[in-house]
Amino acid sequence: MEIKLKNNLTTQKLNYLGQKDRFFDRELSWLSFNERVLKTAFDLTIPIGERLRFLTISAMNLDEFFMVRIAGLYQLMTRKYEIIPFTGKRIDTLMNEILSLTRKLKLNQNVLLKNLIHELKKLKINFYKIEDLSQKENKWIEKYYEENIIPLIAPTTLDPAHPFPFIQNQGKGLFIEMSHGTNKEINSVILLPKNLNRFVRLPGEEHKYILLEDLITRFIDKIYPNHKLKNFGMFRVLRDSEIEIDDEADDLIDEFESALKARRRGDVVSLEISSNLSKNTQKLLQSELSINKSKLYITDQFIDLDNYKELFNYFNSTFFYKPYKPRFPQRIYDFKGDCFLAIRNKDIIIHHPFETFDVVVNFLNQAAEDEDVLTIRQTLYRTTPSSPIVEALVKAAEKGKTVIAIIELKARFDEENNVQLARILEKAGVQVAYGLVDLKVHSKLSLITRKENNKLVSYAHCGTGNYHPSTAKIYTDFSFFTIDKNICNDAMMVFNFLTSHIQPKDMKDLIISPNSSFEWLIKKIENEIDFAKKNLPSGIWIKCNAIVDSKLIEKLYEASNAGVKINLFVRGICCLKPDVKGLSENIIVKSIIGRFLEHGRIYVFANGGEFQSIKNDVYISSADMMPRNLYTRVEAYVPLKNETVRSQILTQVIPALINDTKNSWLLEQTGEYVKLEDKLNFCSHSYFMENPSLSGQGTLSKFKTA
Repeated sequence: MEIKLKNNLTTQKLNYLGQKDRFFDRELSWLSFNERVLKTAFDLTIPIGERLRFLTISAMNLDEFFMVRIAGLYQLMTRKYEIIPFTGKRIDTLMNEILSLTRKLKLNQNVLLKNLIHELKKLKINFYKIEDLSQKENKWIEKYYEENIIPLIAPTTLDPAHPFPFIQNQGKGLFIEMSHGTNKEINSVILLPKNLNRFVRLPGEEHKYILLEDLITRFIDKIYPNHKLKNFGMFRVLRDSEIEIDDEADDLIDEFESALKARRRGDVVSLEISSNLSKNTQKLLQSELSINKSKLYITDQFIDLDNYKELFNYFNSTFFYKPYKPRFPQRIYDFKGDCFLAIRNKDIIIHHPFETFDVVVNFLNQAAEDEDVLTIRQTLYRTTPSSPIVEALVKAAEKGKTVIAIIELKARFDEENNVQLARILEKAGVQVAYGLVDLKVHSKLSLITRKENNKLVSYAHCGTGNYHPSTAKIYTDFSFFTIDKNICNDAMMVFNFLTSHIQPKDMKDLIISPNSSFEWLIKKIENEIDFAKKNLPSGIWIKCNAIVDSKLIEKLYEASNAGVKINLFVRGICCLKPDVKGLSENIIVKSIIGRFLEHGRIYVFANGGEFQSIKNDVYISSADMMPRNLYTRVEAYVPLKNETVRSQILTQVIPALINDTKNSWLLEQTGEYVKLEDKLNFCSHSYFMENPSLSGQGTLSKFKTA
C-alpha cells in the first residue's frame, strides 16, 4: 500500500524551465529552514514560552550561519574567487541575496519579539526602564549593582593610552559616550561578561525585569565620577569560527587547544550596533574591527536575542509544553532490566525522545559492572565530560576492562568539550583515539564484547544521534541494539579502521562512508528505476536533515522520470526541486518543524514490493545526503532485519510522518514552503508520545518473537 498526501496538499505543476535551474541554492535553502523555525514561533497554539524558545533558536541558528557559511563565502571572496565552486553562481550575487534575506529575517525576529513582549505584558511579565521604578526599587538595584556587577566588569576608556579592547567571537558590550569638563568628549567600552545575566529580576512576586546595560549606565558615575552621560548603545561581534588543524601536529590535543583560542580571534563577519549611537561611533567601531558596511547591522531593536533564554528559569510550567516523561521500553522490563538478555532475545530499536535515553546509559553501565564484559568500544561525537556515558566508560576502565573511545575533536562548536573529555578519559585509563585526520568520525556506535559459555559474544548499539543525554530529550533519534553477528563483526571492522587506519574489507551488512555509501545509494536508486521500468512495485522513502549532493539528486530525478514515487522528509536544507514536470513530478518533499527536532535518518527502498512489505529494504543511519556525509566523514548505514523492528519503521514512523499536518511544510518547485493545514491537524510528535513503539512493547506487542 502506498500512502499519499491528500490531494488538496499537492502543488501546482509548471513546465521545467532549463538545465541551470536544477537545484536550489544551499545557503538560501538553509535560510528558508530558519525562516520556518521562526514562523513556528508565530503559532498562537504553542505556549508562549515555547514560542520565545523558537525565537532564540532562530537567533542562535542565524549566528552559526554567519560564523560558518557567510564566513566561508567571505574567505572565498578574499581569495579572489568569483564563482562558487561546483555551483557556477557568482559569489557577489549570492552574497547580496543572502545579506538581504538575513536582514529581513532579523526584522521578522524583532517583529515577533515585539509581539511576544506585548503578550507577556498581559501575563504580568514586564520589562521596565529604570526611570519607571519606585524609590525603593532604585535603592535595591543600586545595591545589586555594587555587589554583583561592578566586581565583574572592566571599563576601558578609549584614548591613546588605552587602545580599543579585543572583542572575542559572540562578544558584546556597551559603548558609552560621555563628556567631562568643558566640551571634553570621553568614550568608554564595557564588555559584558558571559557570566552576567542580561536580565535582572527585581525582588517580589511580580515579574519585573531591567536590562543589564540600563543598570550599568544608570550608575555610570560610580565608575566615572563627574562625567555626564550623553549617549550609550550596545554592539555585538560575530567572527569566522572555522578552525584549521596542522595535519602533521605531534600533539593533536594541544593543536586543537591552540586552534580554539585562534577561533576567538577570527575575522569579523558581523557587527551589530544600536542605531542611537552616533555616526562617529559607528565609524570608529568599523575602523577598529576592520570591516566594511556590508558587515554592519544597525538596529533600534534588542541585540543578542539568545539572551531571552535566561527568562525560562523564571517562567512557570504553564508557559511551556506539558512536561513529557519518556517511556522506558517494556521489552527491557520483561527481562528485569537486563539489557543483554533483552537484546539476546531479539533486536530492539528505541525511538528517542519518546523512549528514554536511559536505555543506552543502562546498557553501558551494565557493561561496566558486568564481570563477563571484557571490552567496550565507543564513538563520541558530541557529548559532555559530565555525561553518564562518560562516567560509565570511566567506571569500566577503572574496573580493569579494556575501553576504547574514539573522540571526534572536530565536532563543530563542541571541540572544547571534547578536548576536556579526552583528558578525563585518558586519566581514567581509557584508550583514546582521535579518529582520522582527514575524516570526521560521525558514526554513532558502541560495541561490547562479553564472554558467554566460554565464547566471545558481541552486542552492538547503532544510533542516529549523539551520545548526549540532554539532546536525546529534544532530538528525535533511533537507538538500535543487536547481537547480529554480521553487524557486530562489521562494527568491529569500523572500530579497527578508526584506530589502525586500515580500510575494512568484505563487510557483510553495514554500509559505511566514505568507502561505499555513495555507490550503494546510487545502486539502490537504480534498482528502484529497474523495478519501475518492469512495472513492479517501486518507491523510495527517505528521512534526513539535508539533501545537497548533486549526483544523488540527479539520480532521484532520473528515478522520478522512470515513475518511482519518492517521499522525502527533509528537515533543513534541500537542494532538490520537487514536483517539476519532466524532472521531479513524482517527488514530494516535506519539512517537519515541531516540539522536537527531527534528527533520525531513515532510508527505505521498496525493492520490488509494496510499501510495508517484507521485501522493503530498511536502514537507519547517522548520515544525511550531503557531500560531507558521503565523502569526508565516517558514517554507518544499518539494515533492520527483525520483523518487529522493521514494522515499527514501516507501519508507525513513516506513516505518521506522511500524515503529519500540524508540523509540516510542503516544498514547492519555486522554493517556497507552504504550511500544511487540514481539519484533523494530525501531529506525529503527539502520536509518538501517546503510542508505545512496537519494538519496545515486549509482552504487550502483537508481534511474535522473531
